[in-house]
Formats: sequence, C-alpha cells, structure tokens
Amino acid sequence: MSDEVSYEHILFALEDGVATITLNRPEKMNAFHFALGAELSSAYARCDADDAIRAVILTGAGKAFCAGADMSGGKKTFDNVDGSRRAANSASSAPGLAAFQVRKPVIAAINGHAVGVGLTLAMQCDLRVVASEAKLAFAFVRRGIIPELGSHSILPRVIGFSRAADLLLSGRTFRGEEAAVLGVASEALDAKDVVPRAREWARDVAVNAAPASVAIAKRLLWEGVTETPRETMAKERSLLDWVGKQPDAAEGVRSFLERRPPKWKLSASTDLPQWPED
Repeated sequence: MSDEVSYEHILFALEDGVATITLNRPEKMNAFHFALGAELSSAYARCDADDAIRAVILTGAGKAFCAGADMSGGKKTFDNVDGSRRAANSASSAPGLAAFQVRKPVIAAINGHAVGVGLTLAMQCDLRVVASEAKLAFAFVRRGIIPELGSHSILPRVIGFSRAADLLLSGRTFRGEEAAVLGVASEALDAKDVVPRAREWARDVAVNAAPASVAIAKRLLWEGVTETPRETMAKERSLLDWVGKQPDAAEGVRSFLERRPPKWKLSASTDLPQWPED
C-alpha cells in the first residue's frame, strides 16, 4: 500500500516491518474524540491489508498515551456518543478495524497516562508495555457513564473477574507498576524505554514469526475469549491440519535446523484457510 496517507490526529510510520501509530494531540494529552478514533480505525485497516507490515505499535505523542475522552464539550460530552461515532465514521474515507481485528500483533506502548477510553483502546491490543509512573484508570463510573470497547469481556479474561471488578466498578487510579502486577500490562518500565521495548518485541515477531500462522493464532486467541476449550480445540485441530501441509511449516523446521532466519511464503492478507464453521 502507499505510504502517502494523510492523517490529522495520528502519525503513521513503517520501518523494518513494524508500523507505529502515534496518537498525535500532545497539547491535549492525546485526548480522544471520534475523528481521532476514525483515523485510528482506518490506520488499523491499513496495517491489516499491507503484507509489508508484520506487527503494529500503538503509542502517544508527548508525555501521555491518551488521557481519556476530550471533554471540551462540557456536560454534553457524552450525551450523543452513538451519533458522534457514526458521524466521524461516515466522514472517514475508508472502513476501519479495531486492534483485535488486525491480522498482525498489536502492542500498546503506554508511554504515559492512560485513562478511560485511553485504557480501553490499549486493552483491545494483544499486549501492553507501560511506563512505571503512568497513571491509569477505567474512570468511566466516576464520570457517570460505563466502560466500553468490550472491556467488560476483555478485562476479566486478561486479569480475572475479581481484579476486573475492582478496576471497572471503582474507576480508581493505579500506576503502571501495579498494572504489571495485576496483568493489565506485561511489563512496567521507565517511560523512555517503553517504545523501544515494544519495538524490540515487534521486530522479533516481524522477522521470526510466520505471518499466516500469527494471523490464525491471533484469531483463535480472541475468539477463545468467548468459547469453551472444547470449541477452541475443534478449530485448532482443523487449522493445524491445514498449516502443517503449507510451505511455511517446512520452512520453519528447515530454518531452525539450518540456524538461519526463515523465509516465509504465506501472507496474512491472501493465504489464510477457510475458517472452521464459517
């Protein structure tokens, strides 16, 4: 795909198979509005379609990741959420995706404060690295609304019901260090190290993980959020039979035995199998 895509509220960069999407409203601590959301969704769709992209990083410009909803509208901020979302999406030039729908790994590099939608956006990513001193909160109930973006389903599966209840029902603020302890994030680091660590992980995947295998595994992982182990195992059995016959399975073994980087053949955009039960 062409790199010549213009965005107003985000930055997009591609290097060594890793796309970096940066929420770019630093003067507002990257506060979320639906125009930004539409651009982010469009950028995710771009990442999904471009086979040159093997992994994606989401981060924020300046000192914050995303400080929550832009509340410059005052008391009317949340009075027509669905209408505002539809208007922003209809103004977008291309259909969008959420992070969990992208057929490549998406890692949130939470470089600073992540509050409300700033945190639920990160929870839609596959994993998270956080700045130790960052302030995080699912603050919705403290603003008279409720958590969204699937967080009532995602968060309990990531950290357990009781811990999710603590965070979602209280809306309390916690630091990055506690986020790592709870399992909200996989690591808590100095803020300056968050994006480099995310890039290290993403680059390793870009080089060493087969794109089609990653895409299949990611879909199984997210569908498994609402399935029983028996249902997931049935899909795995069918899909493993398919991938085992593909050239990447032979290449994975051969490159390991020959101690060299793999040369993958299949792409995530065009070479995936028929999904079981589709």
